[in-house]
Amino acid sequence: MSENQNLLAEQRRALILDEVRRRGGVRVNELTRKLSVSDMTVRRDLDALARQGLIEKVHGGAVPVVEASTHEPGFEAKSALELTAKEDIARAAAAMAVPGSAIALSGGTTTYALAQQLLDVPDLTVVTNSVRVADVFHSAQRSGAAGGVRTGAATVVLTGGVRTPSDSLVGPVADQAIASLHFDVLFLGVHGISVEAGLSTPNLAEAETNRRFVQSARRVVVVADHTKWGTVGLSSFATLSQVDTFVTDAGLSAAAREEIEEHLPGLLVTGRIEDGDS
Repeated sequence: MSENQNLLAEQRRALILDEVRRRGGVRVNELTRKLSVSDMTVRRDLDALARQGLIEKVHGGAVPVVEASTHEPGFEAKSALELTAKEDIARAAAAMAVPGSAIALSGGTTTYALAQQLLDVPDLTVVTNSVRVADVFHSAQRSGAAGGVRTGAATVVLTGGVRTPSDSLVGPVADQAIASLHFDVLFLGVHGISVEAGLSTPNLAEAETNRRFVQSARRVVVVADHTKWGTVGLSSFATLSQVDTFVTDAGLSAAAREEIEEHLPGLLVTGRIEDGDS
């Protein structure tokens, strides 16, 4: 039983979280019966979810946090964070896109900044599950002479699916579309990246969609500012060994850079690195 509990910890906690949000609260003894696990296992799961700020523990059970949505902020809220870093990362990552190639961009504010830099790369085929990213290319296409399509404008394939707070499309429809395609490069934004958890997100459906993106790409480039290093979301969807290059900003500490270089074949730090951090 203990081995099975370890294997299913992520799924178990996702079920507990869904139960808490759907019912407005649960008791430990209800969860032990529903999940067929021990009282101690349920309490450990509740502790883990509480540490992530996803629930609030109360005597005998748990209730939702008042602002549960803050753990997956909307696009507008995230777009105001680390603006300079995202611009630096976007410019560096755009240089990796080869004219005429097929690329994929996941959802996120960093990939949104990257999309704007990619407008100058001709004849790209861009697959994305981000409504915002698709809008960037769509607007550029309409800027052609006499209302026509701009010469060299990207061909954009927008996956279907259910829209998340960050304006990404996820779920079975998106997963099936992505699984049938093949990309030269995937530019992937992440909620968190760490040695232990790899790449992770608080959204379980988004984790599966990102997993399909990774599987369909010849090369995976993670684009994320330094605040994402060491952050762990509820669901992991890729290991560091599946990442080819991590593009981040100069806010990353020297210790973190050393740790990353031990586990990743490629680390690109953009912006000016202060003398004290070198």
